[in-house]
Amino acid sequence: MPETNAHTEAPGGPKKPFPPFAAETFASQLLWFGLTFVALYVLMAKVALPRIAAILEARRRHIADDFAAAESLKRQSSAALAAYEQALADARDRAHAIASETHHQLMAEAEDRRRALEDKLNAQLAEAERAIAATKSAAMANVHTIAVDAAAAIVERLIGKTPAAKSINKAVDEVLKR
Repeated sequence: MPETNAHTEAPGGPKKPFPPFAAETFASQLLWFGLTFVALYVLMAKVALPRIAAILEARRRHIADDFAAAESLKRQSSAALAAYEQALADARDRAHAIASETHHQLMAEAEDRRRALEDKLNAQLAEAERAIAATKSAAMANVHTIAVDAAAAIVERLIGKTPAAKSINKAVDEVLKR
């Protein structure tokens, strides 16, 4: 295998300093740096910065306009919400009034129907009481007759002879009076 000699030095002799730090080019570099700086400064001050400022101002105006529009829409929506809530409250009040009025009307109708039914039932009750009274008086008349017949049959069976109808009627009348 062949041997290689590796050298780290560049061919051509002694080392030269880094070009920006070379003393012979320092003055020209400083001049070009100054000219470039002034040119870039003028370019930035006269072209780029006014454009950036105009863009920033346009954005600021756009944001302010959007904010003003949002505030206006917020006021409109708040007004619409207040109007909606007021309309809803009015509708509730009207519904409550209608329900109350309907309730009172239905209660009055029910009361009228109840009175009519009560009057009808009272008339039927009076008629039934008259019928009962008539039936009772008829029954009482029959009771008197039955009592007289029964008393006559009992007395006849006990004593063996038929008593006088007048005395049996008198005795039955006295007992029924008690």
